[in-house]
Amino acid sequence: MGDEKSIVSVAVTAEMAGWRLDRALAVLVPTLSRERLKALISSGEVSGAGGLARDPAKKVAAGDSFTVNVPEPRAAHSEAQDIPLVVVFEDEHLLVVDKPAGLVVHPAAGNFDGTLVNALLHHCQGSLSGIGGVARPGIVHRIDKDTSGLLVVAKTDPAHVGLSRQFAAHSVDRRYTAVVAGVPAPPAGRIAGALARSSANRQKMAIVGPNDGDRGKAAVTHYHTVKPLLNAAQIECRLETGRTHQIRVHMASIGHPLIGDPFYGGAKGKRAGFTRQALHAATLGFVHPVTQANLSFVSPLPADIVDLIGRLSVRDTD
Repeated sequence: MGDEKSIVSVAVTAEMAGWRLDRALAVLVPTLSRERLKALISSGEVSGAGGLARDPAKKVAAGDSFTVNVPEPRAAHSEAQDIPLVVVFEDEHLLVVDKPAGLVVHPAAGNFDGTLVNALLHHCQGSLSGIGGVARPGIVHRIDKDTSGLLVVAKTDPAHVGLSRQFAAHSVDRRYTAVVAGVPAPPAGRIAGALARSSANRQKMAIVGPNDGDRGKAAVTHYHTVKPLLNAAQIECRLETGRTHQIRVHMASIGHPLIGDPFYGGAKGKRAGFTRQALHAATLGFVHPVTQANLSFVSPLPADIVDLIGRLSVRDTD
């Protein structure tokens, strides 16, 4: 990629008088996120009548004119890798993939390649715009490595911004199928418990209360029993929020951990030789952030969970 820039010229409207510069530009240049615009302002890519405008918090007045220089997106640091993907929907703005268990979503310590992002960089070559100034797929939500199922990914900055707003507003329909130890009683319910990193094990999450200060993030899971099994149950969980390990921690907190869960399953979760958490992101629904079309997708249960349910329907193998 070269050093070319696109130039956008805008004028502040009367109703924006007194707004922060970054806020006004986010409305006037909807193809760029507010965070991206903050970075452009701070790096000297925005100018007004008085020269460079380097303060995102600068108050604007009606009629103020600004020019925004948008550099061509930089190449992503991650390597594009030809990893098979199941793409259930794709257009110029976003795509929905059905992730298999065992695939890490984002490169991190211990998993610098072989991830969903590496696969997406290969799949989307030439069709990614600059999300945050980098030509990369926009990961707006994640599912754990050993959880299978549906994930939406942004290909453009407007899609990334729009999807992020829906997730922040908890308006995305996310439903998971899980197999848990024991049969929940009552068969349906609402679990509310703020989540934070466990102070005993930083790899785990834990429910925290008022005595833990403000470090926990509110989390709500709705569950209902789909099918009682032998000393187990197939359930559906609907996320009101989407926190790390939310379903796994919440179900364990009421005495019904996911079968196969290595972190939260304990002795109850060691059933039927299942070696990953029995959790599948089965339904994903949202409003297309650009076309405004209502989209909904359903992923069939993977073979290992189907087999687990079948075996627990016949006998308890322990």
